[in-house]
Amino acid sequence: MGVQRDLRSGKSFWLMIRSFCQKLLTGVRTRILAWYVVLIALCGLISILAVREILFLQLQERLEQSLEREAAQMQLLAKNRSRNQSAAQVFDRYFERYIAHDNEFTLAFIGGRLYRTMPEAFPGSLRASGALVDYWGRLQLQEEGTRSSSMGEKFLYISVPLQFEGRLQGTLVVAYCISCERQEVERSVQLVAQVFLAVMVLASTLAWITAGRVLAPLRLLAETAHSISETDLTQRLAIDDPGELGELALTFNQMLDRLENAFASQRQFISDAGHELRTPITIIRGHLELMGDDPAERAETMALVQDELDRINRFVEDLLLLAKAERPDFLFLELVDIGDLTDELLAKARALAPRRWCIEAQGSGQVVADRQRLTQAVMNLAQNAVKQTRPGDRIAIGTALRGRWVHVWVSDSGPGIAPEDHQRIFERFERGSASHYEGSGLGLAIVRAIAAAHGGSVQLESEVGKGATFIVIVPLDPPGQITDDLQPLRH
Repeated sequence: MGVQRDLRSGKSFWLMIRSFCQKLLTGVRTRILAWYVVLIALCGLISILAVREILFLQLQERLEQSLEREAAQMQLLAKNRSRNQSAAQVFDRYFERYIAHDNEFTLAFIGGRLYRTMPEAFPGSLRASGALVDYWGRLQLQEEGTRSSSMGEKFLYISVPLQFEGRLQGTLVVAYCISCERQEVERSVQLVAQVFLAVMVLASTLAWITAGRVLAPLRLLAETAHSISETDLTQRLAIDDPGELGELALTFNQMLDRLENAFASQRQFISDAGHELRTPITIIRGHLELMGDDPAERAETMALVQDELDRINRFVEDLLLLAKAERPDFLFLELVDIGDLTDELLAKARALAPRRWCIEAQGSGQVVADRQRLTQAVMNLAQNAVKQTRPGDRIAIGTALRGRWVHVWVSDSGPGIAPEDHQRIFERFERGSASHYEGSGLGLAIVRAIAAAHGGSVQLESEVGKGATFIVIVPLDPPGQITDDLQPLRH
């Protein structure tokens, strides 16, 4: 048992290490640092190679200019010599003024034989390369070029013939060891590369630390997201960054606010729906349990049960309608004549109950709307008005075109609605405090959903004891919902 426990502990340890390594290698912080290092290394490599090539070009140009100056100096001495000066004396005079540079070599030839060199201590490559020295000694004309020694060293040279009275007296050769100069450049470039590598390591370390500090809000966001559950949506991120991460935290907090409101609304909706359904179910169950064998009693009980089932059915249909109101295919838009719509609304409302129905105002023009949904909203308002009035009371229906908005209203002479209830009664399952009827509390919520689907709203004008007027306001052209076969309206 102890061995198995140790094996499980070891396996868990390695799994934990593996998980940590995977998280480290695939994390945002690692990817940011990897891209940072790749980009900096690429830029550094390109920069170093570019600097190297530029230095080589500058070196070549500098050496060529130096060789040309030496040749000009030798030609000037030959031109200004006295008549009795020999080639050896001209060469000696040149070497007296000559200052050798690093990796620069000067050779004087008289009669094809080496007369004098500067510096006197020749490099081993030239001493060992008799073929190269012999070649230079045989030159009789001015020549520029590059040649390699037997040891692989490359020399850039220029030869200057020394002529007296048209006869060749000697030759001066000035050469630079290009390989040696290039080695110095290479060493400098290597030093720069080493310094750059050290700086990049330091910069990467600082970037790793900085990335950790910058990404701290993201880690906090992830921790907060993991700790959020359906029963606890109260946690929020602290916003102390004015940049993009602060905006992300603000957006995340706003999302949590919406989720919290949505969950609260859902819980309230479930609670209210359960309460509304519980009453008719209890009534049905109670009457069915007490129902006897008497036919008259059974018929009475079945009629009551049927009425409660109808009420449940209407309640479910209202809930489905509210759910569909958020779908894009909730409306079927068409051109609706406002005057004709007013007449239809009055004709359908008169069938609800014996009231003094009338048209208060009748607008003219056309509106892009869903005729059936608008009719459904107005019929809900008319039904509410019926239940708030008595036979013979006045209920008015009106329409009007005001600017780019169409107003459709239902006005009754009932008891009115208290000011504190004006907003609350449009919520689901809410009723006015002075209501004279018991409904599901979904009728006005449906009216508001239909108006909102058209891009409009619902307004209430009412005072206690002076009746109420519900106004459905919709735009002439619902934004973003006009189909191609509908022409723009002009009034």
